[in-house]
Amino acid sequence: MTDQQTDAHGAVHPPAGATDAEIAAHTSPSRARLELMVVGFAALSVSLTQAMLIPVLSTLPATLDTSVGNVEWLLTSTLLVGAVAVPLFGRLGDMFGKRRMMLVAIAALVIGSLITCFTSNLELLIVGRAIQGASMATIPLGISLLSTTLPRERVGSAIAVISAMLGVGGALALPFASLIAEHADFHALFWVTAVGGVIAFVSVLVVVPESPNRSGGRVDLIGAFLLSATLVSLLLPLAQTATWGWGSARVIGLLVLSLVLLVLFGWSQTRIRQPLVDLVALRRRPIVLTNVASILFGFALFASMIGTAGYVQAPEATGYGFGASILTSGLVMLPSGLMMLFFAPVAARLIRLRGAPQTLAIGALVVGFSWIVRIVFTDSIWWVVLGGVVLGIGIGVGYAAMPTLINEHTPPHELAAANGLNTLARSIGTSLASAVGGSILAAATIDLGGFEVPTLTSYRVLFGMCVAAAFIAAALALTIPKDRVEA
Repeated sequence: MTDQQTDAHGAVHPPAGATDAEIAAHTSPSRARLELMVVGFAALSVSLTQAMLIPVLSTLPATLDTSVGNVEWLLTSTLLVGAVAVPLFGRLGDMFGKRRMMLVAIAALVIGSLITCFTSNLELLIVGRAIQGASMATIPLGISLLSTTLPRERVGSAIAVISAMLGVGGALALPFASLIAEHADFHALFWVTAVGGVIAFVSVLVVVPESPNRSGGRVDLIGAFLLSATLVSLLLPLAQTATWGWGSARVIGLLVLSLVLLVLFGWSQTRIRQPLVDLVALRRRPIVLTNVASILFGFALFASMIGTAGYVQAPEATGYGFGASILTSGLVMLPSGLMMLFFAPVAARLIRLRGAPQTLAIGALVVGFSWIVRIVFTDSIWWVVLGGVVLGIGIGVGYAAMPTLINEHTPPHELAAANGLNTLARSIGTSLASAVGGSILAAATIDLGGFEVPTLTSYRVLFGMCVAAAFIAAALALTIPKDRVEA
C-alpha cells in the first residue's frame, strides 16, 4: 500500500477507502491506547451525566419552587430520550458512520448541558436534560467503533473498559456530585458535563478514525416512530410508578399500549426492505440470551444505587441504617465503581481463556454472592462497602462479556445497532429496578416521628430479587452457544 498517511501524532494510517482490517493493522500500540483513552473519556462523561443529578434531586423542589413530581422529569426525560436514541443512533451509525453518529451524540451532551447551565426554568431544564439523553448512544457506538478499528488483540480489553464505563460513571457521579453540591449551585454540575463534552468531542474528532464499513440505505421512519412510541409507553409508566401507582389506569394503559406497539413494530420490520432492526439477527439465540442477561444485570446495578444510598443514610433507629450524609453514602459506592474499571482487563483475559459465555456466568455468580453478603451482614457500614466491592467486580466482568458476545454473533455492518439494543436492554433493567425496587421499599416502612423509611425486611426482599436475577443470568449465560458469525 503506497498511499499511506501520517497524522500529527506520528501514526501511520491507510488511505481513504481502506477496510476495517487495514485500519486495524495500521494502528500502532500507542495510537490504540490513545484512541481507547479518548473513547473511554467520552463514555465516562456521558455516564456521569445520567446519575449526576441524583444527589441534589431532593433539594430541587425548593430551589426551583415546584413539586417533587415535576422535578422527577429531570431524570425521566433523560431516560426516555436515551432509550429511543440508543437503538436509533446505532442503526444510523451502521448506515452512515459510527464515529459520525458518536460525534452527534456527544454534541447532544454539550448542547443539553449548556441549556441547563443558563436557566432555572423547570421547562427549559427538562428540555436540556432530554437533549442530554441522546448522548447515551455514545457508549454502544464507541464499543462498535473500537471493535472495527483496533487491532484484534486489543479489541477485548477495549470493549471491557468502555462497557465498564456504564457502571463506573454512575458510581463516581454520586460522591462527585455530592461534593460539588455542598460548595456550589446545582448549575455547576452541568458546567462540568458541558466542559467534559467539549473535550470529548474535540478529542474524538481529532484522534479517532471513522470505520469505513457502512451499510448505507434509507432510514426506516415508520420503524423509528413505532420503536420510539413502544419504548416511551413502556418506560414512562415504570419511571412514574411511585407517583401514579401500579394499579392506576395510566400505568396499566401505557403498558398494554407498549405491547400493542411492540407487535406492530415487529410486523412492520418484516414488511420493510431496509428495516430499522434486523429481527432475524435479533432472534439469534446468543443475542436473545445475552440481552435477557443484560436486563438482569441492569436490574442488579441500579438496585445497588437505590439500595445503598438510602440504606446508609437511614437513621440508626431503623436497626440497620448508619445516619450517613449524602457525601458519605456516595463515597461508600465509590469502591464499587473502581472495581468495575480495575477488573475490565481481568475480564478481557478471562474471555480469552474461558470464552465470553463462561465469563458472563462468572460475573453473574459474583454479583449474586455480593447481594448475599448484603442480606446476611448488616451490623457495620464496612459490610456495605465490601458488598459493593464484590458487586463491582461482578458487574465489571459481566459488562465486559456482554458486548463481546454481541460482537461475536453479529456481522460487522450491524455492530452499532446490535450494541445499541444491548445497551437498551441494560436500561430496561435499570428502569425495572427503579420501579420494582421503589415499590418494595415503599410497601413496608417504619414511622420515625413524622417520616417513614423502609424496613430492613423490605431491603432484604429487594436484595433477594437481585440474587435470583444474577443466578438466572448465570444459568442463561452457560446455555449460550460458542459458534460465532464471521464477516
